[in-house]
Parts: sequence; structure tokens; C-alpha cells
Amino acid sequence: MEDNNIFNKNNDSIENKKEDKISLNIKEIEKILPHRYPFLLIDRITDIKPLVYAKGYKNISYNEPYFQGHFPEEAVMPGVLIIEALAQTGACAVLYSDEYKGKIAYFLGIEKARFRNKVIPGDRLDLECMIDHFKNGKGYGKAIAYVDGKIVCEATIIFVVR
Repeated sequence: MEDNNIFNKNNDSIENKKEDKISLNIKEIEKILPHRYPFLLIDRITDIKPLVYAKGYKNISYNEPYFQGHFPEEAVMPGVLIIEALAQTGACAVLYSDEYKGKIAYFLGIEKARFRNKVIPGDRLDLECMIDHFKNGKGYGKAIAYVDGKIVCEATIIFVVR
């Protein structure tokens, strides 16, 4: 099976790097992001390089509050929340850096958002965001979400840090 992750450019996969990976549990993520349940949409950051990229995941449970109304007959994670989870992953990449600790990343826009498949209870939503450009507190990142190695969503996330 072909690996589609965004970090495989020129065979320079994160998995191929010999450096120790930095991972963050939920309590460590809460020290970086201002979001709290039910709007904290990352369970763990599995790898992070400040100002460069972050990878993480969210376990999708039937107990998520949005499934009560989206949709009662067929529970599907709303696309806007997948985008938000990707934005939070990218925010971790920026806000984990010493220079931006204690600040807040604000969403400025979304470009080229595409949804490829449904995300349903029982899925593990894998999240990746590569910061493509960041200067003077503004930037954008290429973000991709996967379930079982298949792309479910991709977008360019535009943000500002204050």
C-alpha cells in the first residue's frame, strides 16, 4: 500500500529520521492550546518539530456530542470539525516553539479544502500539518487527515499568532 503522508517528499519521511520524536499527551496539549472539551479535537501529538510540522490523532467515539444531531441515523463527523482538528494540530507546531509559547493561534482562512471520505465512530483520525510559510506571526500550513491510511480531508490552513 502506498503511503500518502505529506512528509514523504523526496523520501524524507518523518519515520525515516533518526532523531527522537517528541510526543505530547492531552495534558501537555492543554498547556499549549486554549481549547477544552468538547472543542479540544486532538487526543495526542505523536511527533512535532516546532515551526515545521506536527502529527497527531483523535479517537472518534460515538459519545462525541456532535453525533446527537449529525446525523442521528448515520453518525458522521462534521467536516468543519475535521478542519478544526487539523488547525489545532498546526497550532501545536507553532505554539510549541519557545518564541510563541503562551500565545494563541487564530484561524484566518481555509483554502483548497477537500473531503474524500466519511469519519465515523470507531475511527482513529490521524492528523498532519506541515507549516509551509510562517513570517511575522502569520502563516499557512498544508494539512491532511487520514483514516486507516486513506485521506479523508486535506486543506491549506491560514493563521495568525497573537
